[in-house]
Amino acid sequence: MAKGFWIARVDVADAEQYKRYVAANALPFKTFGARFVVRGGRFEAVEGTSRSRNVVIEFPSYQAALDCYHSPEYQAALKLRQPVSEGDLVIIEGYDGPQPG
Repeated sequence: MAKGFWIARVDVADAEQYKRYVAANALPFKTFGARFVVRGGRFEAVEGTSRSRNVVIEFPSYQAALDCYHSPEYQAALKLRQPVSEGDLVIIEGYDGPQPG
């Protein structure tokens, strides 16, 4: 079964208030088996536009990734993030097929 991923790009306007969102998202992330693959870190935008923060979160399945986002616990956390940040989030199914030889 293919894993699911959140790919997020975020600009944070109020870092102190954003910490409330980070604290609140811990429970739904744990509940749905989330694992951070990328959490901030150095980056170089070599094409297109960028934001100041990039995050990739892995879930055991695409369905788990969707269920986490739509859960009441994450929706409560999201309400803390939205007033203090602007972002883009894609929930995507991973690829389990053959790799280039």
